[in-house]
Amino acid sequence: MEWYLIAGLIGVGFLAGFVNTLAGGGSMLTLPMLMFLGLPAGVANGTNRVAILLQNIAGVKTFRDNKAINLKVDSRLAIPAVIGAIPGAFIAADLNEEIMRRVIAVVLGLMFFLVLLKPKTWERSMIADPERPVWWHYLIFFFIGMYGGFIQVGTGFLLLAGLVMGSGYDLVRGNAVKKWIILLYTPFALAVFFFNHQVDLKAGLILAVGNMLGAVVGAKFAVSWGPKVVKYFLLLALVVVTLKLFNVF
Repeated sequence: MEWYLIAGLIGVGFLAGFVNTLAGGGSMLTLPMLMFLGLPAGVANGTNRVAILLQNIAGVKTFRDNKAINLKVDSRLAIPAVIGAIPGAFIAADLNEEIMRRVIAVVLGLMFFLVLLKPKTWERSMIADPERPVWWHYLIFFFIGMYGGFIQVGTGFLLLAGLVMGSGYDLVRGNAVKKWIILLYTPFALAVFFFNHQVDLKAGLILAVGNMLGAVVGAKFAVSWGPKVVKYFLLLALVVVTLKLFNVF
């Protein structure tokens, strides 16, 4: 791989890691880049998980160092997401991706208006204690995990919506828990893609360098600036990703 392609892959990875940490939708950048390098869509989907895994290791560590996450308390909703991610990865080749993209685009569009209409819900302090999960929380996170196992695009937004609106997290802690959940289920999904020979490890590791750097910078930014500022990044990311899912770009 030529040096300028390596530099481009790392640069795109940095942007994706930063965006994923503050909101979501970074895979909208990395998947097209991987396919631009010549990887088939299925291999690009699997290869992206290498960078996602390492990105979330770096992000979770940074959030934990800044006391924005309690792994013991905040792991309750990760279990159903992990369980859902495994079948989601297995059926990745069988579902109509375009239909799923349109459905997620509608959901993200609704989420944009919910952020606008209920801003205080997304700006609560990190001191607030999230509600204890009830049965329907586990069901929702199972299906979010299934979607995340299928294709990573948009998963961060869905997790944020479930954590903030469903479980009472603020945007900063919600982003931290989001990364912890994705970190826990990604190895299972990645194993499925490895089993099906759909991972280019070299490209994934190069991409991961940028993703990890972006995640560290994004986590520090989120903790320093707080939920009110992060909310505007979330709104911008929601608009861009929704338009991209509707093939406006």
